Amino acid sequence: MPTDTELFQRMQAGQSAALGLLYDRYASLVYRLALRILGNPQEAEDLTQEIFLILWRGNNYNPERGSLGGFLTTLTRSRAIDKLRSRGSNLKFIQRWSQMMAAETSPPTPFELASVAQRSQYIRQALSTLPEKQQQVLEMAYYDGLSQSEIAAKLNIPLGTIKTWSRQGLLNLRKNLQNFIE
Repeated sequence: MPTDTELFQRMQAGQSAALGLLYDRYASLVYRLALRILGNPQEAEDLTQEIFLILWRGNNYNPERGSLGGFLTTLTRSRAIDKLRSRGSNLKFIQRWSQMMAAETSPPTPFELASVAQRSQYIRQALSTLPEKQQQVLEMAYYDGLSQSEIAAKLNIPLGTIKTWSRQGLLNLRKNLQNFIE
């Protein structure tokens, strides 16, 4: 059985099978550490892939400075902490942005309300001219907020059929609203 150093040298020589062997040896270690720090299985999986991609691409590891397991552990810990910091700054940005948007949003004017009501009426009229099945699918999607999969399950109709009705309905709706769009 080849040592980590031998596998690392083979990997640097372009032998992808060596990376596979190193992955088999250390993926669970990297994943468990990432999961412990991040607390999210999907992020831990992504980070595990990222760590081995770094190992493959880079020349960061020096076998003379320590074990590969130690290197991967340190790299995983460092990258996971970076992700936590990034997550925190992204959350702060979203919070600031939503506060700013709430402060800038003014109530609609009577003219805007009338315009919205008129457009809504045009759309309802155009919807009423569609075949019943297309109309039903579009109303469930846009007024009830259901996905095509949810509509298919609710109506007990194949998903492909729902997609077809939805697409045909949207094309027909576009034709019916052509004068309004122009």
